[in-house]
Amino acid sequence: MKAPENDFARSLTTFLGQYLPGQRNASPHTVAAYRDTFKLFLRYCQSVHQIRPDQLRLNRLTQALVLGFLDWLEAERQNTIATRNQRLAALRAFCLYVQPDLPEHLDEWQRILAIPSKKKPRPLIPFLTTDEMRILLQQPRPGTRDQVLLATLYDTGARVQELLDLTAQDIRLDAPAVVTLHGKGRKSRSVPLMPRTRQLLDDYVQTARRAPGYATPPIFLNQYGTALTRRGVSYLVDKYVQQASTVPGFQVHGRITPHVFRHSRAVHMLQAGINLIYIRDFLGHATVTTTEIYARADTEMKRQALERVDYGFDAGEMPGWDRDGELMAWLENLCR
Repeated sequence: MKAPENDFARSLTTFLGQYLPGQRNASPHTVAAYRDTFKLFLRYCQSVHQIRPDQLRLNRLTQALVLGFLDWLEAERQNTIATRNQRLAALRAFCLYVQPDLPEHLDEWQRILAIPSKKKPRPLIPFLTTDEMRILLQQPRPGTRDQVLLATLYDTGARVQELLDLTAQDIRLDAPAVVTLHGKGRKSRSVPLMPRTRQLLDDYVQTARRAPGYATPPIFLNQYGTALTRRGVSYLVDKYVQQASTVPGFQVHGRITPHVFRHSRAVHMLQAGINLIYIRDFLGHATVTTTEIYARADTEMKRQALERVDYGFDAGEMPGWDRDGELMAWLENLCR
């Protein structure tokens, strides 16, 4: 059966515009990530295979084409394995969605779905020590938006977007003080506020500018009175990390991103003896398996500390096996 002229375009439009947000209840950020995958995929098809977007049909979506796209991402765009796997996940989801539309192509869909994700080395989780975090949080001027933002980012263990989405309705300052975060998969969770952060937020909310045009304005706004962006938060973190780097005791190598605040909070909770199950709920992880990375990070930190200890133990010269000819001869003939 001949494929309809616009079957790929029609399927992609309904997949991104109706299926993901309507049936899967995917967040705008998830839809945007899937959209970006297909923008790259269409660019690859046109630049490498001379298939214009209006010429692409579902029956031309093959395992070979997808594998070529994944290789192109790594070789030409220098994407990481993690990014490559994310793009593959988006293509798999699309294949699952379009299977009923072209059942005669089912074998090829299964081939695409069978493409394995690449294994990648598990990186060590970057985090700051409690002293380093204390130094960093002391860099903004007291009472400013930046001080409140960094303190809230650390104290709540929030993802950057969760922090930026905060409104006054999400914050309860009466005892017990809590913040409601809206995370991945439209899941919400409430996390407690420590007294110092509660006071900072209370003072800030009372004096913060109201953004024109916002019925429920975000808590953290930029200098123009509009919502602060992820890039804006990264800029602020870079700025204060640079200031903190001049303070004795702040020995940090590598870039500190906003997400390091979340990692640091989790490791510090673990070091304080808090159960992994509670840390899982605090961070909004789906399973405790994800949270276990912080236990491994803490173990690695302890190992590195032990390696720096000089035991002063001299084992002396180790004997060589070649000094006992009979033993060496016996070993060489043992299994003959």
